[in-house]
Amino acid sequence: MKETLFTAAGEALPTLPWPDYPRPQLQRASFLNLNGRWQFAVSPSDELPDRYNQDILVPFCPESVLSGIGKHFPEGSRLFYHRSFSLPAKFNRGKILLHVDGADQQVDCFLNGQFLGGHTGGYDAATFDITAAVLPGENQLVLRTRDDLRGRVLPCGKQVEKPGGMWYTPVSGLWQTVWLESVPKRYIKRLDFACDLEKAILDVGDESLFGTVTVADPSGNFTVPLEKGRAVLRPPQPRLWSPESPFLYSILIQAGEDQVESYFALRTLEIKQIGKYKRLCLNGKPYFFHGVLDQGYWSDGIFTPASPAAYEEDIRAMKALGFNTLRKHIKVEPPLFYYACDCLGMAVFQDMVSNGDYSFLRDTVLPNLGFRTRRSDKTIHPDPVTRAAFLAGMEATVTTLKNHPCIVYWTIFNEGWGQFDSSAVYKKLRALDHSRFIDSTSGWFICGETDVDSRHIYFGPWKLKVGKKPLVLTEFGGICLPVKGHLQCPGRSYGYGACKTPEALETAVLTLYEQRVLPLVEQGLCAAIYTQLSDVEEEVNGLLTADRKVCKLAAAPMAAMAKRLTEACR
Repeated sequence: MKETLFTAAGEALPTLPWPDYPRPQLQRASFLNLNGRWQFAVSPSDELPDRYNQDILVPFCPESVLSGIGKHFPEGSRLFYHRSFSLPAKFNRGKILLHVDGADQQVDCFLNGQFLGGHTGGYDAATFDITAAVLPGENQLVLRTRDDLRGRVLPCGKQVEKPGGMWYTPVSGLWQTVWLESVPKRYIKRLDFACDLEKAILDVGDESLFGTVTVADPSGNFTVPLEKGRAVLRPPQPRLWSPESPFLYSILIQAGEDQVESYFALRTLEIKQIGKYKRLCLNGKPYFFHGVLDQGYWSDGIFTPASPAAYEEDIRAMKALGFNTLRKHIKVEPPLFYYACDCLGMAVFQDMVSNGDYSFLRDTVLPNLGFRTRRSDKTIHPDPVTRAAFLAGMEATVTTLKNHPCIVYWTIFNEGWGQFDSSAVYKKLRALDHSRFIDSTSGWFICGETDVDSRHIYFGPWKLKVGKKPLVLTEFGGICLPVKGHLQCPGRSYGYGACKTPEALETAVLTLYEQRVLPLVEQGLCAAIYTQLSDVEEEVNGLLTADRKVCKLAAAPMAAMAKRLTEACR
């Protein structure tokens, strides 16, 4: 039984939560936020209900206390959301689009009784053209969602029907902002940036679009033509993006009747031979990615913090401890998370969301005892339906996130969970994005092509040695410190070692870096990801409590250690 544990923002929740514009990389003036109170009903049938007997606060999932429901419904249930809206005067510029930025796992749209389409995928946005169904005055909108964890066919990450240990409360229904925008009949649908240290090549994906792109540059704004949907943006004195100096170039794109704001950053990622070792390099220089595992769970909103400002608070808290990287673990966040990382300077190792086969013995127990090899991963996770769902989720993740400069690294499979044919999947991902590091098999089951040698260590001897690929330690640590009054599951504790006081935790963590990590950096280690950013349910191995009200470590000694790690990498 979980106890109610509010974050500070959850204690002061506004009537309209998440009022922020939700898509900073493609921003228009037209914006009508549909978050807030919706009517809510649950049914085992697809048939639209005659009445709604509950209210729910969008964008929070019904399992969360912030939603006002606080309950998980039987697997396969249909969750129905209803609300009315009226468009502001002169809102319609030609087309009206409804955006459902996150609905786990399937969502169908009905407006004024008309079915307008469906979408499958719990971690990527759905867009519906509702123009033909909009009426003057009040309109009736119904969203039907369906979620089913049985069989783990669709990507679902750490959600399970019976949470415990490292597995968490399941999420269903709407969990991100729902909003309307209006666009001209011919409009910019997407932006792609290809960046290096001197320029960015912009492609809007439509050769029929012509116009201009204005770049906000410190030495003075400049404008270049957009021709056949492409433009070359070359600042006269390029400023580069890094966690230490996260410079972003703001741009304004005008094409026909459409106008959007966006931004880009100049930076490169390479693997270089530096002396005896291969190093991960940022902007041509060796860089040590000093990070924490970030599950993206919140004590009151579960998948969704009470306010997007919470993302900035997490980032600032980790930067104060000296970290420059978050490994976003088996979850994809709303765009505002990545925007905060872009702006504040936090590198992101982004995981794909897992599905399919998992064995506690095969994928966790035996590897932690040292049995970490497989002959092949072609026979693991053999079901073609779940394979196809994973690949579709991977493509959607990369397509959605690839313009964020903060993302430097993709993780395909974690510790064998749902792993299959990793070399072929690596090639598919490399075709989608040639600019980032790819970790095909994070943890231990290295079975094919990958850019790095990725290892996890929680128990036993640290038998790590740099080989032909850059060595990265993508999970370690996980030392527990329960903090009374800030526990979701009092009396239950899951982690990898335990301390009773903050002083003991500080000693244990600094000793781990001093005796284990630092010597490896001097021997070629390129990244280290400590488990983890915050407590999550039974896991109390976070550096922050689950409600984000207590930081368990002092900033000064951690920042000093971070400086030593950086210097050792040079």
